[in-house]
Amino acid sequence: MRLVLLTRDHAAAVRELSRDPDVQRFTRVPRNAPIAWIERYEAGRLDGTREAFAILDGDTFVGAAVAAAIDQATHTVELGYMVMPNERGRRIGTQALELLTAWAKTDLGATRIELVITRENVASKRVAERCGYVVAGERDGGELWLLGSPGA
Repeated sequence: MRLVLLTRDHAAAVRELSRDPDVQRFTRVPRNAPIAWIERYEAGRLDGTREAFAILDGDTFVGAAVAAAIDQATHTVELGYMVMPNERGRRIGTQALELLTAWAKTDLGATRIELVITRENVASKRVAERCGYVVAGERDGGELWLLGSPGA
């Protein structure tokens, strides 16, 4: 399992991922608009405000992992992850979040790492818990904030 920079080369896979009802229900990925979504992350890559990775198992796209918001002044980053429906149940989300968290700490120097998870997204909360995140409060109309230091 590895993370590689998400680019337009991943647009077809992101389009497929965006059509999943759970991705639509629990994330901010626009349905059927992969290029625009990827372009927002490419722009953020240039100005240091966000980043996106393809999650690969070998050469197979199995999901996406993002730093949806990077605040360099406060060393705060909000992370997120999505796994292709046919790949769920293999702990890909857990592995991706571990890699993404390590990247945020090492490459960004993040001291505060946030996950915003909808209350109903039980699977994502299990991933967060396995990675050492804990519930810290609420945000944005009832979404939970999960914070932590995986591996600590």
